[in-house]
Amino acid sequence: MWEDHLVFKVGGKMYAITSFEPGETWLSLKCTDEDFYGLADGENVIPAPYLARAKWLALTSNTALPPAEVQRLLRQSHELVFSKLPRKTRERLGKKVEDSAQKTKQRSRIRMRREA
Repeated sequence: MWEDHLVFKVGGKMYAITSFEPGETWLSLKCTDEDFYGLADGENVIPAPYLARAKWLALTSNTALPPAEVQRLLRQSHELVFSKLPRKTRERLGKKVEDSAQKTKQRSRIRMRREA
């Protein structure tokens, strides 16, 4: 079913979908009730096919909303799905993010020392 789509997941749960091929929608994502009812009235923003009952929106093109708004909606979608994951899964994923951030900081420190 998702052969021609790129599916973004957190903890095994979808939070956004985009298509590799041109089609009816460019990007679909989970959103809050407020965004669903507020944005779905727009010209290029529609309830996502098959996922609207779970409060998913679909953007019909990459110009449907300003890039900053798309970025906000993607982050919010990730947070909405992440918050519904079991506590142990959230803790495990949160630990991975913290570890990754610490490694990035360590690499930056080493790079700065080399350059000095």
